[in-house]
Amino acid sequence: MGLDMYLNAKKYVSQYLDDKDPATEVNGAPEADGMRLKEVVYEGMYWRKANAIHQWFVENVQDGDDDCSEYYVSVDDLIKLMELCAEVMANPDKAAELLPPQGGCFFGAAEVDEWYWDNVKRTHEELKTLLGRELGSEWSFSYQSSW
Repeated sequence: MGLDMYLNAKKYVSQYLDDKDPATEVNGAPEADGMRLKEVVYEGMYWRKANAIHQWFVENVQDGDDDCSEYYVSVDDLIKLMELCAEVMANPDKAAELLPPQGGCFFGAAEVDEWYWDNVKRTHEELKTLLGRELGSEWSFSYQSSW
């Protein structure tokens, strides 16, 4: 039990259904029986107990609602988070002010410790990689937490 966090990348595919169902290209996809594939979802990023990152999503994407629902995340939001992580790494003495850790039910340590720094660095690196891909406008992102 604990804080699990997911950034999903989704691509709408129904518009591409001409004479071939893209579901047939997905390994292990069950027989569609007349149903049409609507979207493909990839796990863009996963965190475990990265409570400072979670709180950033709650405040900047979820309008303060910490309810484990799925929320749309714009590319601009992801860029802001990536840049914030870079700023925190460049100014470690301001970490608790710029991206404060948060307590919560099974959320992990609410302090700036080694776990915190690992999550900040990994978030920056993985967002940089994700955003460096040429995904195009047919891709969208969402964030969801669970505990």
